[in-house]
Amino acid sequence: MVSRKVTIKNPTGLHLRPAGILCKTAMQFKSQITFRFGDTTANAKSVLSVLGACVKTGDEIEFFVSGEDEEEALNSLVEAIESGLGE
Repeated sequence: MVSRKVTIKNPTGLHLRPAGILCKTAMQFKSQITFRFGDTTANAKSVLSVLGACVKTGDEIEFFVSGEDEEEALNSLVEAIESGLGE
């Protein structure tokens, strides 16, 4: 298992469009991917789970990735967030 903290940079947080991009990125990998924000743990492969975490711009989340392609998955997710998730 690998983990890393990352700060949400896009100006509107994880609303529907960026949440969809995050999920689409996560679904490319076989690993189990979750993230923690405050007391909430969300499945990064579920748009409803990501939206339910209510993550806003400037918030810090921590990814937890476990599986055969965990390093590649974590790096792709962090890169997607740091590039603004399409915004």
